[in-house]
Amino acid sequence: MGILSNIFHKIFPSSHPAVQPTSTQAVPPASMQSAGVAPGAPAQAAVAPPAAPMEQVDVEAILSGMPQSQSLNWRTSIVDLLKLLNLDSSLQSRKELAHELDYTGDTSDSASMNIWLHRQVMNKLAANGGKVPADLKD
Repeated sequence: MGILSNIFHKIFPSSHPAVQPTSTQAVPPASMQSAGVAPGAPAQAAVAPPAAPMEQVDVEAILSGMPQSQSLNWRTSIVDLLKLLNLDSSLQSRKELAHELDYTGDTSDSASMNIWLHRQVMNKLAANGGKVPADLKD
């Protein structure tokens, strides 16, 4: 499990799609089996049911309600955000998160990397159903 996934697990409820594991299906769906389609035969395009709207989670309310939220500057600091979530905030951990998020800058410039990481984490939270204040994302 990656660092971003750990962040999602700390903020989103376990039932939220952002924290659900993605798996590939090894067994053909029952509808294909009952329709007489042989396993390994080319699958016809199946019509998927419309996806339910993603439950939106108020990230600011969750983080502000956590113990230590008043003493940590999670709104601008990736280090404080990770500390608030009880995750490893070491430079090595942040470099791993930068790699996970495809950071192309110099990881030796930790100040620039940290600013970028915080913005990207907030963008990812928003893209996955998190309600994030506009000033914290692109």
